[in-house]
This record gives sequence, structure tokens and C-alpha cells, in this order.
Amino acid sequence: MSELDPRAIIAREPMHFRQIVAIAIATALNALDGFDVLSISFAAPGIAKDWGIDRAALGLVLSMELIGMGIGALILGAMADRIGRRPTILSCLVIMVSGMFLASTAQTVTILSAFRLFTGLGIGGMLAATNAIVAECSNARRRNLAVAIMAGGYPMGAIVGGSIASLLLGATGRWQSVFEFGAVLTACFIPIVLWLVPETIAFLLHKRPAGALAKINRTMVRQGRAPLDVLPPRDEAPQRFSFGQFFAPGIASVTLLLILAYFAHMMTFYFLVKWIPKIVVDMGFAAASAGGVLVWANVGGASGSIVLSLLTQKVGVRPLVIGAMICGAVVVAIFGQGFTTLASLSLIACIGGFFTNGATAGLYAVIAQSFPASLRAGGTGLVIGIGRAGAALGPIAAGLLFAGGASLSLVALLMGCGTLLGGIALSLVRYRENSIA
Repeated sequence: MSELDPRAIIAREPMHFRQIVAIAIATALNALDGFDVLSISFAAPGIAKDWGIDRAALGLVLSMELIGMGIGALILGAMADRIGRRPTILSCLVIMVSGMFLASTAQTVTILSAFRLFTGLGIGGMLAATNAIVAECSNARRRNLAVAIMAGGYPMGAIVGGSIASLLLGATGRWQSVFEFGAVLTACFIPIVLWLVPETIAFLLHKRPAGALAKINRTMVRQGRAPLDVLPPRDEAPQRFSFGQFFAPGIASVTLLLILAYFAHMMTFYFLVKWIPKIVVDMGFAAASAGGVLVWANVGGASGSIVLSLLTQKVGVRPLVIGAMICGAVVVAIFGQGFTTLASLSLIACIGGFFTNGATAGLYAVIAQSFPASLRAGGTGLVIGIGRAGAALGPIAAGLLFAGGASLSLVALLMGCGTLLGGIALSLVRYRENSIA
């Protein structure tokens, strides 16, 4: 890559305010994802009460948007590598607004599940596209930090949105109000993205659509940099997209191990965040109090993301993630061992969130650097898409175990093994940081 190539300039120079704004918006979008995904968790106790459904059925409802996220990450993540990061994000926002609003109108478990599946399509595609945007807007020095901060938006959304959801539940007594609030909040991001998030230079240089030079120069000038006279030579001829590209020699083992690591870790992570409210309610506490315990889990998650983000400036990201996964497995197993007060449940949930979400934040940084620009959103989507099957399997498996008479202590121990397996898989990845080309 030439030193005059805009990607090289972005990689080596300090970040401009507009790059920071784009990363901040991507972080806010991930926070929005965090609230949208966990909205069903806050609503779950009310749904179970109103409709009289058992734990096995509730586990399926809790997992539907996770299944949609997997499909959305695969399909819309690949679309972001074809049509661009920005239009993909806008499309995902429209899907999420529609899905959240429709969920508030559902009258049956089947209809609600369908609307949550639809919402998940947008959430999954959003995560793949925002991960690519942050990686491509950051300089080389701050890339790990920026991606980890972006991932930290997820628990922040759950904290702020969850606190509001708990207030709404307490004030209205209607679980539908959680989805209504989510639809309005999501719609507010559409004009923000249109105004402040341009297409990434890395994507424009790779795909070279009509007007690419003018679009690149507009972004360069806004960042206080000199415009280009001509586009730099292509690094490679664009190829027709194929999932087979991710399993080519030299990249196949990385792809497969990242999928396994993400799959196994998501099983544990989503068991924790999806089942906390219902577990706490079943102990005799009010739904609003149960939502408060989930908020504390996300306080820990946000803290874990921040701490890991800062540590990546001094320590390699992969060993940090492996360590967080091992600690997370231990804490999730401990979560089920006899805690009966709100204070103790909140504390252990907070510690569990610290390690499991810190590991998630670091995983996104590893994934973003494992694929070249031509495959970055698609590769992220592939790993997340297949990995989300683990996310969906976690709440379902826990629901079936509970319905079969398993104790919380046994379920927590078994579900904690997922992130332990993920750490082992990640330790086997022959990881080498790639330039954002």
C-alpha cells in the first residue's frame, strides 16, 4: 500500500474529530442493539404472567431475535461488503424500528416470536456493519481500543435502556411499553446516520462505485486532509463474493476457530443476560427488581469492556480475551450456587458481566483484524451469524434444562462451560494482526 494511499494516511495519522464522531455513533448504534436485544428479557416476566407460558416456551421466545441476528449477520453482513456499510446500517435501522413496533402489538407467542426474529435480522446486520466501520475509521494505534469501545456500547445500551425499561414497567405495568420505547429510540438514529456517517474510504477504494473519487475527497477534506487527484492503483481485482473465500488455504483455520470461540462464548453470555430477570422473579422478587439485577450485569459488562479496551494498549488482545473467558466461566458457574438476596445476585451478575462482556468486546477486535477490507463485514457476519446459533442455543438449552427439573446450580455450571470452550478455541487461533486494507 502506497504511503499516499488514504488508507495508509488514516492508519498512521492521529484521528480527526469526524473519525471520532463516526466511531461514537457506531458505539451508540451498538448500544441501541444492546437495548433491543435485551428488551425481551425485561419484558419476559410480564409476558410469562400475561400469557401463562412455561420456561421451555419462554426460552424459545427469548432466543428468536438471536436466531434472526445470526441470519441477519450472514446475509446483511455480506451485503455491507457489496453495497456499503452506510446503506446497510440504514436498512437495518428500518428493520429494527418496524420489528420493535410490531412486537408491541403481538397477541400470541407465535406472532411475538416472528416479530422478534424479524427484529434480529436488523440487529445482526448492524453489528457486522458497525464493526467494519470502526475498524476502517480508526488509525492503527487506536484500532483495538476503538473496536473494544464500540463493543462496550452494548452493555451501556442495556444499562440506560434497561433503567428506563424498569421505570416504564413500574409506571405502566405493560411489557409492551418496553418495545414502544425501543421503536421510537431506534427511529431517532436514522437522521443521525444520514447526517454524520459517510461511507468508509476503505470500502470505496475497494469497490470503486460511481463517484468514488468525489466521495473519498469529500471525506478527506472534512477530515482536514488533502484531496486526491486520482484514485490509487487497486491492491487486487474485486472478486465475486463467495463464502468459500473464508475457507481458502491460510484463512480457513482462523475462520473455523473464531466461529467456534464465538459460538461457545455466546451460549454462556446469553444464558446469563437472557435468564437473569426470570430467575430473579422466580425467587420471589418483583419484575422491576429483576430488571435491576440485569442492569447491574450490564454495568459490569460496560466496565469489563472499558478495562479491556485500555489494557489492549499495553497487552495483546487475544490473551486478554482468553483470560476473561476463563474467569467468566468460573463466575457464571458460581452465579447458580445459592445466592438469594438482591444485593448478592446483583454483585455476582455484575462480576459475570464484567468478564463475559469484556471477552465479547475483545473478540470483536480479533475478528475485525482477521479479515481484509474486501471480506471484513462479510467475515464478521459469518463468524457472528454462525456464532449466534450458540447465542440462541444458550437460552433454549437452559429453558429445557429448567423444564426438565434441573437446578439453577447445575444449569449455571453447564452453561459456564461454553465460554471455557471458547477460550480454548481462541488459544488455538494462529492470530496475526492484519492492516486495515
